[in-house]
Amino acid sequence: MKNIFDLILACLVGILCGAITGIIPGIHVNTAGAIIFASSVFLLNIFSIEFLCVFLVAMSIAHALLEFIPSMLLGVPDENTALSILPGHQMVLEGHAKEAIRLVAIGGFGAVIVTVLLLPIFIMVLPPIYHGIRPYVWIILVLGSIYMIIRLGNDLKTITWSVFLFLLSGIMGGVMLQTPISSNLTLMCLFTGLFGVSTMIYSLNEKSILPDQNKSCNFHFNSQIFRGIMAGGIAGTILGFLPGFGPAQGSIIAQELSGGGGEADTETFLTALSGVNTSDTLFSLVAIYLIGNPRSGIAVYISQFIQEFTFNHLLFFIFASLTAVSISLIICLKAGDWFSEYMQGINYKKLSVIVIIFMVVILICFCVIEGASLPFIVLTLISSTALGLLPHYLGVSKSHLMGVLIVPAIIIYFSMFN
Repeated sequence: MKNIFDLILACLVGILCGAITGIIPGIHVNTAGAIIFASSVFLLNIFSIEFLCVFLVAMSIAHALLEFIPSMLLGVPDENTALSILPGHQMVLEGHAKEAIRLVAIGGFGAVIVTVLLLPIFIMVLPPIYHGIRPYVWIILVLGSIYMIIRLGNDLKTITWSVFLFLLSGIMGGVMLQTPISSNLTLMCLFTGLFGVSTMIYSLNEKSILPDQNKSCNFHFNSQIFRGIMAGGIAGTILGFLPGFGPAQGSIIAQELSGGGGEADTETFLTALSGVNTSDTLFSLVAIYLIGNPRSGIAVYISQFIQEFTFNHLLFFIFASLTAVSISLIICLKAGDWFSEYMQGINYKKLSVIVIIFMVVILICFCVIEGASLPFIVLTLISSTALGLLPHYLGVSKSHLMGVLIVPAIIIYFSMFN
């Protein structure tokens, strides 16, 4: 390893960049990682490989924690935070933004701690399990999807519409992922329409207003939150280990592990979902060492930098992750409180319009940078937005639109082993 002070600097700079990319709506951490990786030929003349890897680790952890702020306060998600819109946004509209921020902050921080503490068990148990179940991942995905649809459905009508939306979004995702357009831009476009623009357009239609937020915070650590932390850490590990699993399956796993039910559902769900996001980010790096298979975009870039990933690398990246999540916890609390207070008194309708325009402009900028077809991207955005509006009017959960990732994953793993 290089000079320890250089690596500490890399960690701090990575946290800062991750905080910025997490707070800015529409920016995916894989996009930032791709820019760093594409510039690595130049950057390696200045920095060491270890410096860039620690930077990426810290950035991904900080981003995973802070990206819930725009998701809940503005309703601008990506595939990792899409499911947090309903409960998180609802708490904000009820004036409990500070409590919501603390739930996701403590959930993300606690889940990383849980993942690190359980790591010795995972190292012994998970590699043989992985090789045994890999041919059956598509079956697990199908069964998990069926269970999710039935569990979230109230009656035959909602279940029928849920299946329709799940398959339709899956077809859209399958078609888009087959295009020459990069997966980062593809997912940005799909999730901007399915969960971002559509949610804000519906809020405009419903004439939602952002009420004054409670000055005092009534957050109290209790058994529900503790269960959410444990569930998020374990579910995030499962996501980082099993190919094809995403936030939709992770949320269901976390809900089942945490018990759920009653008035504590929102607290438990937000805590667990934030935990899923951060622990999945960490374990996707651990998977490089355990099974030699990077499970995220950032992990792929790191595996390209480090050809022989040793136990020493693993320990150092865990230390970087713990440092990043600790500092990011403080940033998340301070930034979340500042934004929630600053947004009071702002015309929410105008703010929503500005955010919609901002998301579209960001999408167009990345489209131009990558040289993708602008008319095709615009058409996809319009189509995904229209599809994203349907759950609001049909009275079904928007989480079924996660079929955009699940259905293509089922097809891929079915084709690989059949």
